[in-house]
Amino acid sequence: MSTTRKMFASFPSSDELFSQSMGRLFGHCIQDVRKQAGLAIEDAARLSGMEVSEWLAIEGGSVPQDINRLRAMADAMEISFDKISTLVLVCRAAWEI
Repeated sequence: MSTTRKMFASFPSSDELFSQSMGRLFGHCIQDVRKQAGLAIEDAARLSGMEVSEWLAIEGGSVPQDINRLRAMADAMEISFDKISTLVLVCRAAWEI
């Protein structure tokens, strides 16, 4: 039994897994909105004042912690801040890391 515990000790908790899943959901939604806006990743990043790597990380599930970053993303994709705020609310567990 103790061998089993040691083997699984490094697995994230269910709360961490849920947060990561919500981060990926947020990233997937951002990717969909960006594509609907007809923007390449490079263009979205430039318009929002981000590095391409940062935008890629967000689409991959890393959640921005700064509200100004979210505003810049909404502006770059020409969507209302309300729309991106709704995504944040739906995926809010991603911010509870």
